[in-house]
Amino acid sequence: MTVASTLRILLAEDEEAMRTYLERALTNAGYEVVAVERGTAAVPLLEEQHFDLLLSDIVMPEMDGIELAQRCAELSPRTKVMFITGFAAVSLKASREQPHARVLSKPFHLRDLVLEVERMFEDQREASL
Repeated sequence: MTVASTLRILLAEDEEAMRTYLERALTNAGYEVVAVERGTAAVPLLEEQHFDLLLSDIVMPEMDGIELAQRCAELSPRTKVMFITGFAAVSLKASREQPHARVLSKPFHLRDLVLEVERMFEDQREASL
């Protein structure tokens, strides 16, 4: 069994086409993905389940990705965080407010997303060898 197949990702993306696209790519790469359309829908899942990674758009209605990441840090401190955004200024704000999170700027190739996720868990993979 590969490490990828055991990793659980919570995807928060308000744009339906992008959410479907990302969910499919990550599932095809062997990850278990739970996708929600807004940050407020992600919070109860973080309270009830374990996720290895929170992959969140930054700009979303109701609760933005940075606020969601802050809630995630409280509820599930071991969950890693990666942001996706199409806005450079928002990317800089995210880097300041969540210094341990990775930020992937749109547009990106799905292969780049999968490689970034793999990089985030390299230490875990090496520890299990």
